[in-house]
Amino acid sequence: MSAIRPPAVAGMFYPADPRQLAHEVQDFLKSAHQSKLEPKALIVPHAGYIYSGAIAASAYATLKDIAPRIRRVVLLGPTHRVAVRGLALPDADAFDTPLGRVMLDRDAMDAIAHLPQVISSSEAHAMEHSLEVQLPFLQSVLPDFTLLPLAVGMATADEVAEVLEAVWGGAETLVVISSDLSHYLPYAAAQVADGKTTDDILKLHQPIGHEQACGGTPISGLIVAARRHHLEPHLLDLRNSGDTSGSYKTVVGYAAFAFTPAV
Repeated sequence: MSAIRPPAVAGMFYPADPRQLAHEVQDFLKSAHQSKLEPKALIVPHAGYIYSGAIAASAYATLKDIAPRIRRVVLLGPTHRVAVRGLALPDADAFDTPLGRVMLDRDAMDAIAHLPQVISSSEAHAMEHSLEVQLPFLQSVLPDFTLLPLAVGMATADEVAEVLEAVWGGAETLVVISSDLSHYLPYAAAQVADGKTTDDILKLHQPIGHEQACGGTPISGLIVAARRHHLEPHLLDLRNSGDTSGSYKTVVGYAAFAFTPAV
Protein backbone atom coordinates (compact mmCIF):
# COMPACT_ATOMS: atom_id res chain seq x y z
CA MET A 1 0.00 0.00 0.00
CA SER A 2 1.12 3.55 -0.70
CA ALA A 3 1.96 5.81 2.22
CA ILE A 4 -0.07 9.02 2.07
CA ARG A 5 0.59 12.17 4.10
CA PRO A 6 -2.84 13.65 4.92
CA PRO A 7 -3.34 17.42 5.19
CA ALA A 8 -2.41 18.69 8.64
CA VAL A 9 -3.45 22.35 8.56
CA ALA A 10 -6.56 22.33 6.35
CA GLY A 11 -9.23 24.28 8.18
CA MET A 12 -6.58 26.35 9.96
CA PHE A 13 -4.20 27.86 7.42
CA TYR A 14 -6.59 27.47 4.51
CA PRO A 15 -10.16 26.20 3.97
CA ALA A 16 -10.78 22.47 4.38
CA ASP A 17 -13.79 22.51 2.07
CA PRO A 18 -12.60 21.76 -1.50
CA ARG A 19 -14.99 24.16 -3.23
CA GLN A 20 -14.26 27.00 -0.84
CA LEU A 21 -10.52 26.38 -1.13
CA ALA A 22 -10.56 26.26 -4.93
CA HIS A 23 -12.63 29.45 -5.07
CA GLU A 24 -10.34 31.28 -2.62
CA VAL A 25 -7.16 30.32 -4.46
CA GLN A 26 -8.63 31.34 -7.81
CA ASP A 27 -9.68 34.69 -6.37
CA PHE A 28 -6.13 35.30 -5.16
CA LEU A 29 -4.71 34.34 -8.55
CA LYS A 30 -7.18 36.51 -10.49
CA SER A 31 -6.33 39.51 -8.32
CA ALA A 32 -2.58 39.07 -8.70
CA HIS A 33 -0.55 41.19 -11.09
CA GLN A 34 0.05 39.28 -14.33
CA SER A 35 3.78 39.24 -15.05
CA LYS A 36 5.50 38.12 -18.24
CA LEU A 37 8.33 36.49 -16.33
CA GLU A 38 9.18 32.82 -16.88
CA PRO A 39 10.65 31.74 -13.55
CA LYS A 40 12.89 28.80 -12.79
CA ALA A 41 12.44 29.39 -9.06
CA LEU A 42 10.08 31.17 -6.69
CA ILE A 43 10.21 32.36 -3.09
CA VAL A 44 6.74 32.43 -1.53
CA PRO A 45 5.35 33.00 2.00
CA HIS A 46 3.59 30.31 4.02
CA ALA A 47 1.28 31.90 6.57
CA GLY A 48 -2.47 31.44 6.70
CA TYR A 49 -4.02 32.49 3.42
CA ILE A 50 -5.83 35.40 5.05
CA TYR A 51 -2.41 36.87 5.85
CA SER A 52 -0.13 35.86 2.96
CA GLY A 53 -2.31 34.27 0.28
CA ALA A 54 -2.35 37.37 -1.91
CA ILE A 55 1.44 37.68 -1.75
CA ALA A 56 1.92 34.00 -2.61
CA ALA A 57 -0.48 34.37 -5.52
CA SER A 58 1.70 37.06 -7.07
CA ALA A 59 4.41 34.40 -7.47
CA TYR A 60 2.17 31.59 -8.66
CA ALA A 61 0.48 33.86 -11.20
CA THR A 62 3.81 34.07 -13.06
CA LEU A 63 3.46 30.39 -13.98
CA LYS A 64 0.39 30.91 -16.16
CA ASP A 65 2.18 30.78 -19.53
CA ILE A 66 4.74 28.10 -18.63
CA ALA A 67 2.52 25.82 -16.54
CA PRO A 68 2.06 23.14 -19.25
CA ARG A 69 5.80 22.44 -19.40
CA ILE A 70 6.36 22.16 -15.62
CA ARG A 71 6.22 18.52 -14.64
CA ARG A 72 8.15 18.51 -11.36
CA VAL A 73 8.21 20.89 -8.39
CA VAL A 74 11.13 20.85 -5.95
CA LEU A 75 9.65 22.38 -2.79
CA LEU A 76 11.79 23.41 0.18
CA GLY A 77 10.59 24.92 3.44
CA PRO A 78 11.87 25.26 7.00
CA THR A 79 10.93 22.89 9.78
CA HIS A 80 8.82 24.56 12.48
CA ARG A 81 7.97 21.69 14.85
CA VAL A 82 10.64 19.00 14.56
CA ALA A 83 14.38 19.72 14.68
CA VAL A 84 16.38 17.86 12.05
CA ARG A 85 19.94 17.92 10.82
CA GLY A 86 19.99 18.40 7.08
CA LEU A 87 17.15 18.18 4.58
CA ALA A 88 14.37 15.70 5.33
CA LEU A 89 12.46 13.69 2.76
CA PRO A 90 9.09 12.30 3.80
CA ASP A 91 8.43 8.59 4.17
CA ALA A 92 5.49 8.82 1.80
CA ASP A 93 4.44 8.30 -1.80
CA ALA A 94 1.95 11.17 -2.02
CA PHE A 95 0.62 14.24 -0.21
CA ASP A 96 -3.13 14.79 0.02
CA THR A 97 -4.91 18.15 0.14
CA PRO A 98 -8.63 18.98 -0.07
CA LEU A 99 -8.04 19.49 -3.81
CA GLY A 100 -6.71 15.98 -4.36
CA ARG A 101 -3.54 13.91 -4.31
CA VAL A 102 -0.04 15.03 -5.31
CA MET A 103 2.29 12.16 -6.18
CA LEU A 104 5.88 12.41 -5.04
CA ASP A 105 8.77 12.12 -7.48
CA ARG A 106 10.31 8.84 -6.40
CA ASP A 107 13.12 9.03 -8.98
CA ALA A 108 14.16 12.46 -7.70
CA MET A 109 13.98 11.27 -4.09
CA ASP A 110 16.22 8.33 -4.95
CA ALA A 111 18.63 10.63 -6.81
CA ILE A 112 19.43 12.62 -3.66
CA ALA A 113 19.00 9.96 -0.98
CA HIS A 114 22.72 9.12 -1.01
CA LEU A 115 23.78 12.66 -0.08
CA PRO A 116 24.92 12.83 3.57
CA GLN A 117 22.78 15.89 4.34
CA VAL A 118 19.58 14.18 3.11
CA ILE A 119 17.58 12.14 5.62
CA SER A 120 14.13 10.57 5.77
CA SER A 121 11.77 11.79 8.49
CA SER A 122 8.02 11.31 8.49
CA GLU A 123 7.95 13.25 11.79
CA ALA A 124 9.43 16.36 10.19
CA HIS A 125 6.68 16.38 7.57
CA ALA A 126 3.69 15.21 9.59
CA MET A 127 2.59 18.61 10.92
CA GLU A 128 4.78 20.93 8.83
CA HIS A 129 2.73 23.73 7.27
CA SER A 130 5.46 25.50 5.26
CA LEU A 131 5.24 22.93 2.47
CA GLU A 132 1.58 22.00 2.74
CA VAL A 133 0.16 25.49 2.22
CA GLN A 134 1.89 25.74 -1.18
CA LEU A 135 0.17 22.66 -2.58
CA PRO A 136 -3.32 24.08 -3.27
CA PHE A 137 -1.72 26.91 -5.24
CA LEU A 138 0.42 24.48 -7.22
CA GLN A 139 -2.58 22.23 -7.83
CA SER A 140 -4.52 25.24 -9.10
CA VAL A 141 -1.93 26.48 -11.59
CA LEU A 142 -0.15 23.33 -12.82
CA PRO A 143 -2.07 20.75 -14.85
CA ASP A 144 0.16 17.77 -14.01
CA PHE A 145 3.21 17.57 -11.78
CA THR A 146 5.08 15.45 -9.27
CA LEU A 147 6.53 16.81 -6.06
CA LEU A 148 9.90 16.59 -4.33
CA PRO A 149 9.26 17.98 -0.82
CA LEU A 150 12.15 18.76 1.52
CA ALA A 151 11.83 20.01 5.09
CA VAL A 152 15.02 21.93 5.79
CA GLY A 153 16.51 21.94 9.26
CA MET A 154 20.08 22.64 10.34
CA ALA A 155 22.09 22.79 7.13
CA THR A 156 24.46 25.05 5.24
CA ALA A 157 23.69 27.00 2.10
CA ASP A 158 26.12 24.82 0.17
CA GLU A 159 24.39 21.66 1.39
CA VAL A 160 21.06 22.99 0.16
CA ALA A 161 22.60 24.09 -3.14
CA GLU A 162 24.11 20.62 -3.65
CA VAL A 163 20.68 19.05 -3.33
CA LEU A 164 19.17 21.60 -5.71
CA GLU A 165 21.92 20.93 -8.23
CA ALA A 166 21.17 17.21 -8.22
CA VAL A 167 17.53 17.80 -9.22
CA TRP A 168 17.88 21.11 -11.10
CA GLY A 169 16.70 19.65 -14.38
CA GLY A 170 15.51 21.83 -17.22
CA ALA A 171 12.35 23.73 -18.06
CA GLU A 172 10.26 20.87 -16.66
CA THR A 173 11.49 21.52 -13.10
CA LEU A 174 10.35 24.41 -10.90
CA VAL A 175 12.04 25.22 -7.59
CA VAL A 176 9.86 26.73 -4.85
CA ILE A 177 11.26 28.05 -1.58
CA SER A 178 8.70 28.60 1.18
CA SER A 179 9.59 31.34 3.66
CA ASP A 180 8.18 34.25 5.61
CA LEU A 181 10.39 37.22 6.52
CA SER A 182 10.70 39.00 9.89
CA HIS A 183 8.55 37.86 12.81
CA TYR A 184 6.70 39.90 15.43
CA LEU A 185 8.37 43.27 14.99
CA PRO A 186 6.45 46.54 15.17
CA TYR A 187 5.14 47.56 11.76
CA ALA A 188 7.73 50.24 10.96
CA ALA A 189 10.64 48.12 12.22
CA ALA A 190 9.43 45.19 10.12
CA GLN A 191 9.37 47.36 7.02
CA VAL A 192 13.00 48.33 7.58
CA ALA A 193 14.12 44.77 8.34
CA ASP A 194 12.24 43.23 5.43
CA GLY A 195 13.51 45.93 3.11
CA LYS A 196 17.08 44.97 4.02
CA THR A 197 16.36 41.26 3.49
CA THR A 198 14.71 41.98 0.15
CA ASP A 199 17.74 44.00 -0.92
CA ASP A 200 20.05 41.12 0.06
CA ILE A 201 18.02 38.64 -1.99
CA LEU A 202 17.85 40.93 -5.02
CA LYS A 203 21.63 41.36 -4.86
CA LEU A 204 22.10 37.58 -4.36
CA HIS A 205 23.81 38.19 -1.02
CA GLN A 206 23.81 35.35 1.48
CA PRO A 207 23.61 34.03 4.13
CA ILE A 208 20.05 35.08 4.89
CA GLY A 209 19.80 34.72 8.67
CA HIS A 210 16.90 33.12 10.48
CA GLU A 211 16.09 36.47 12.08
CA GLN A 212 15.60 37.78 8.54
CA ALA A 213 13.52 34.88 7.24
CA CYS A 214 12.38 31.62 8.81
CA GLY A 215 13.37 29.92 5.58
CA GLY A 216 16.73 31.65 5.51
CA THR A 217 18.68 28.43 4.97
CA PRO A 218 16.81 27.27 1.83
CA ILE A 219 16.81 30.86 0.52
CA SER A 220 20.57 30.99 0.99
CA GLY A 221 20.94 27.69 -0.85
CA LEU A 222 18.83 29.01 -3.72
CA ILE A 223 21.02 32.11 -3.89
CA VAL A 224 24.12 29.90 -4.26
CA ALA A 225 22.38 27.96 -7.04
CA ALA A 226 21.09 31.14 -8.67
CA ARG A 227 24.60 32.51 -8.95
CA ARG A 228 25.82 29.26 -10.47
CA HIS A 229 23.00 29.16 -13.00
CA HIS A 230 22.96 32.91 -13.71
CA LEU A 231 19.44 33.53 -12.47
CA GLU A 232 18.12 37.03 -11.86
CA PRO A 233 15.76 37.68 -8.92
CA HIS A 234 12.68 39.89 -9.27
CA LEU A 235 10.59 41.23 -6.39
CA LEU A 236 6.90 40.60 -7.04
CA ASP A 237 5.32 41.70 -3.77
CA LEU A 238 6.45 42.84 -0.32
CA ARG A 239 3.99 43.35 2.53
CA ASN A 240 3.36 42.22 6.07
CA SER A 241 0.46 41.04 8.18
CA GLY A 242 -0.29 44.63 9.15
CA ASP A 243 -1.09 45.35 5.51
CA THR A 244 -3.27 42.26 5.08
CA SER A 245 -4.90 41.85 8.49
CA GLY A 246 -4.88 45.42 9.83
CA SER A 247 -3.02 44.73 13.10
CA TYR A 248 0.12 46.86 13.25
CA LYS A 249 1.45 46.23 16.76
CA THR A 250 3.55 43.21 15.85
CA VAL A 251 3.63 41.82 12.33
CA VAL A 252 5.12 39.09 10.16
CA GLY A 253 6.75 39.98 6.85
CA TYR A 254 5.92 38.36 3.52
CA ALA A 255 7.55 38.65 0.11
CA ALA A 256 7.34 36.92 -3.25
CA PHE A 257 10.24 36.62 -5.69
CA ALA A 258 10.72 35.07 -9.12
CA PHE A 259 14.14 33.95 -10.36
CA THR A 260 14.55 33.94 -14.14
CA PRO A 261 17.45 33.20 -16.47
CA ALA A 262 19.55 36.33 -16.91
CA VAL A 263 19.14 37.98 -20.29
